[in-house]
Amino acid sequence: MIMTMNRPQQILVVDDEPMVREVVTAYLERDGFEVHAEADGTKALEYLATASPDLVVLDVMLPHVDGLQILANLRAVSDVPVILLTARTEEPDRVLGLELGADDYVTKPFSPRELAARVRSVLRRSAPASTPQRLEFEDLVIDEESRDVIVRGEVVDLTPKEFELLAHLAASPKKVFTRGDLLEDVWASSPDYQDPSTVTVHIRRLRRKIEIDPESPRWLTTVWGVGYRFEP
Repeated sequence: MIMTMNRPQQILVVDDEPMVREVVTAYLERDGFEVHAEADGTKALEYLATASPDLVVLDVMLPHVDGLQILANLRAVSDVPVILLTARTEEPDRVLGLELGADDYVTKPFSPRELAARVRSVLRRSAPASTPQRLEFEDLVIDEESRDVIVRGEVVDLTPKEFELLAHLAASPKKVFTRGDLLEDVWASSPDYQDPSTVTVHIRRLRRKIEIDPESPRWLTTVWGVGYRFEP
């Protein structure tokens, strides 16, 4: 059973399809999670106003308040990991969700086993590293223990997945990673299950946050036709 501070980790599942809620809840509870499920956006926001789940599984298409609005509201006050559920035809929503700070997404129809694996992966990778490092590169500091990123003396606000991606690249300076490599290393997924543009969107968001000129990056450089690397 997966435990945190002697209690099961708590997952909020928000989806307006009863079958999806039931199946996802059953798989997550089987893995030892405590699950709370809601069917619409308004109820989900009411729950989040008083509760602090460890992760949110959030459908994009919801009655009353859609999933992207819930995500935007969450990111204004919390860095709780969020996995979006989207239809395969909703590519703009997937990209916008990543821009708003989603940590991962799963497309419908999906395998409940795959979703449960993604939940475990996101929670594992959002937790502090067992052997934290402090990486220092001129005016960039990446502190794995505090999960702080300091750029030119200022702390930069990153989502958990942005931090993990930056720390992973910086831990191997000058090593070139393909998008497939990064999906496997940071997302514990693969291009077979997830669009490699997930990596592209996160790199773009990181550049906006840590680079002086995102169009001419100092730290996160593109190796055209291959992938990305961190320049020390």
